Amino acid sequence: MAAPLTTRFDSIDALRGIAIVWMTVFHFCFDLNHIGWLHQNFYQDAFWTGQRTAIVSLFLFCAGLGQAVAVEQGQSWRRFWKRWGQIAACALLVTAGSIAMFPKSFIYFGVLHGIALMLILVRCSAGWGRWLWVAGAVAIALKPAAAWAHGQWPALEFLNAPLFNWLGLISRKPVTEDYVPLVPWLGVMWWGMAAGQWLLAHRRETLARTIPEAANPLAWLGRWSLSWYMLHQPVMIGVLTALPALR
Repeated sequence: MAAPLTTRFDSIDALRGIAIVWMTVFHFCFDLNHIGWLHQNFYQDAFWTGQRTAIVSLFLFCAGLGQAVAVEQGQSWRRFWKRWGQIAACALLVTAGSIAMFPKSFIYFGVLHGIALMLILVRCSAGWGRWLWVAGAVAIALKPAAAWAHGQWPALEFLNAPLFNWLGLISRKPVTEDYVPLVPWLGVMWWGMAAGQWLLAHRRETLARTIPEAANPLAWLGRWSLSWYMLHQPVMIGVLTALPALR
């Protein structure tokens, strides 16, 4: 059998590229804060926490869009697991690196860990059709519902333990530098899958539209998102650490 025809949509890559640029600027400010050149509260200030929420949401929504395209184009499970393995391996590297840099608040279920698990769930639920919108809404609504439930039933305290943090059904945020659990973030990726399926069925020309030439660098970044994600922080931290020695 002939291999299925695969087509990249520059519009999705460019959208992912916007998320990458935004994330890079955010992390650069975080690094400046970490070394003492900036003085901001990245953990509580709504200006910074709101940006983090928006950046992660855009990344996960794009991941859902990408899965919609992959499923429509007949991506094999073998190819899926190959890409999934790359993401999972990078997640482990992030954990190892964060242990060295933040031993008391290392990353054990950050954005790559979350994406690795969510990709499996989204791929397996690709045939839900319109119910993906409902599933996404339920996943997002579970966050405030879980907070309310903790107030009603103290027995749910076990969900705050690290063993169950990946679910996201918590009443207090764990001590970690990056935390992207299933609730509510799976809902965002489900909505990305649902939106992608709808666009492919009803507004395919919107996805296939040629992007402005000025947006081509963003599309390029979007095609190399995982590599950029893994390299940008070590490079920025290395440069910022070396700068004082060059004075």
